[in-house]
Amino acid sequence: MANINTDNGIHPLFHPAAHYDSPSEVLNDDTLSTPEKRIILSSWASDMYAVESCPALREIPGMGHTIRLADILAALRQLDGDDDDPPRGGGVPMRLRRPSAAALRRYF
Repeated sequence: MANINTDNGIHPLFHPAAHYDSPSEVLNDDTLSTPEKRIILSSWASDMYAVESCPALREIPGMGHTIRLADILAALRQLDGDDDDPPRGGGVPMRLRRPSAAALRRYF
């Protein structure tokens, strides 16, 4: 990151919402290194920007619209070379019983 100034005087890393409109724009910017792209996308994924009524969306200050968390996470996976969707949720959660509770049921 040798050149901190850009045309408008603000480097994209310090205020990315002024430069990028979507996660794909961050990915497609050849002037950013992979770690810089990761910094921007990770900051957008932060719960700090979660929309209170809809936590699957992120509202980034300075950006005129919300961004889907799924799109941000997909872009981060693409940086890692993993274009696959994340695994689906597991099966039915198991509830472990205490041995003493099972023994009590046998007698009552």
